[in-house]
Amino acid sequence: MPTSQTTPAAGSTPGADPLGELSYEEARDELVRVVTELEQGSATLEESIALWERGEALARRCEEWLIGAKARLDAARSGVSGDAAAVGTGAGAADSE
Repeated sequence: MPTSQTTPAAGSTPGADPLGELSYEEARDELVRVVTELEQGSATLEESIALWERGEALARRCEEWLIGAKARLDAARSGVSGDAAAVGTGAGAADSE
């Protein structure tokens, strides 16, 4: 699908590459590529602005993934600790009899 070495923001129609469809790893890898390209300093001002905007959007997408992952871990932990407490209570009651 990629037809050139440029970033999607530089030369793509907005919405042609929906960020909502990128996995965490895809967004992270593209963000690394965008930062590397910006650090090289060879882009024009317009290209640099487009790269910066793309990088900001990619960083937000990564943050969304991480927030979602944290929520899932918190939910799993609360479910596990709740189950462990129930099991612990049951085992403790059986041991004391």
